[in-house]
Amino acid sequence: MNIIPTIGWESPDPVPDGYRFNEYLHVRNGHLFYEDLDLAALFLNDGTSPLSVPLASPLELVYLPKIRDKIRYLQDVFARAIIEQEYTGRFYYAYASKANAAEEVIRTTLGAGIHHEMSSTVDVDIVRLMIQRGYITPDQMIIANGFKMAGMPYSRNLIQLKREYPDYRIIPVIENLAELPPLIESGLPFEVGLRQKSYGKHPNVAAMDFANSRFGLTIGEIWDAAEMIAQSPNLTLRLYHGMVGSQLTDPQDFVERLTPPLEVFAQLREEFPTLTIFDFGGGVPVGLTLDFDFDYYEFAIRLLQAIQVLCARYNIPEPDIMGEMGRYTVAEHGAHLFRVLLVKDNNSPLPWYIIDGSIMSSFPDTWALGEHFIVLPLNHLDKPFRRVQLGGLTCDSDDVYPPKGSEAELWLPVETENLYIGFFAVGAYQEMLGGVGGSKHCVIPEANELIVDRNPDGSYSFELFVGQAPEDVLDNPDIAKPCQPVQA
Repeated sequence: MNIIPTIGWESPDPVPDGYRFNEYLHVRNGHLFYEDLDLAALFLNDGTSPLSVPLASPLELVYLPKIRDKIRYLQDVFARAIIEQEYTGRFYYAYASKANAAEEVIRTTLGAGIHHEMSSTVDVDIVRLMIQRGYITPDQMIIANGFKMAGMPYSRNLIQLKREYPDYRIIPVIENLAELPPLIESGLPFEVGLRQKSYGKHPNVAAMDFANSRFGLTIGEIWDAAEMIAQSPNLTLRLYHGMVGSQLTDPQDFVERLTPPLEVFAQLREEFPTLTIFDFGGGVPVGLTLDFDFDYYEFAIRLLQAIQVLCARYNIPEPDIMGEMGRYTVAEHGAHLFRVLLVKDNNSPLPWYIIDGSIMSSFPDTWALGEHFIVLPLNHLDKPFRRVQLGGLTCDSDDVYPPKGSEAELWLPVETENLYIGFFAVGAYQEMLGGVGGSKHCVIPEANELIVDRNPDGSYSFELFVGQAPEDVLDNPDIAKPCQPVQA
């Protein structure tokens, strides 16, 4: 069945005062609030701005308290499920940093005391900085996924990081057998993880070998790697990683996908008692649209029950569980706010609302994957609405929203004077994919960025980072750089 996502208000009627779109977006006096923050007031010169002066559009909003809320919520869910099931293992929350590697995001996740997952040599440099600044402590695990063959900078950098900080728990997760020799030859005491080739849903253990995935080890390689680690005096097999999908929105389906990897874990645990952590990777979903519905507690209960069944069958202890939450952790903390510049009827089926920025540059997934995000007006919510289509400033036919081919309905106020709108739940991947500090499509400069946090007394604190000016774009070496002659 083709489910049409709900991306905003879907009615010609004004939005009732006090209406809640989701847990963090609600309406008050015709304005949209993110928790207690009046978003329209950031731009309006009417004395209501929480800042000393109104801000210019477009604006990237970074709302750090939401990151901590998401972490606490899922930790509480698993804590309750562990008590309910009388489960004897622990739950470890790790942040998958590829979702958003901004400094303010990394320090917020680490400051929440959770563990850290990374996947490149630059990630190692980021971890080194975070250790030096006191954001990572020795009891926080650093999970190193990704390809790290002998001779690659990533492999060398990981080993150097362990040499510099021997007391820190740096856990390389093996993708290929050739990744083990550099760790063995280093002589350094590493805890090690193994990644199973298990992406997707498979009926049994053997079928995982045929997964169409470039990541992970086959069944035979898993056992070979475990033996190599056991025979290496400086390595300890600690973690098994079984990634099965992304944005999995059915708890039963999620756990069914994890069942074959869980069986491999149980078989390995029989033979290698140092293996104590089952890492299910990512996949925990988050609400990118307003029709999102996922029972996190049901997922946690089903997962613990499935593990308990297998542990009883194989007569092994119940393992600690780790999840690597990227999109779930940071999607909802990010928003992009725009002003509607003009309206063009243009003999189109729906009027075009043109915004002062680029949709496809700011949210590459809308045109690359047809992804949907929440779009709501920041003001005039107490006025009548009509169905519209959005266009960005670039000269590209894909710079539109809803995405081409989408049947989702977008309704915005008929009143467009000083109308501001926001794209929400865009804090994961979009900025990373669109590039930071570089040159965008049609060389449109990056927007200003407002970082919002809470003080100990609950009041807001703000940091404004100025975006790109035209001269910043011109200073980019990829733009207008002189040609360098080369010898034939």
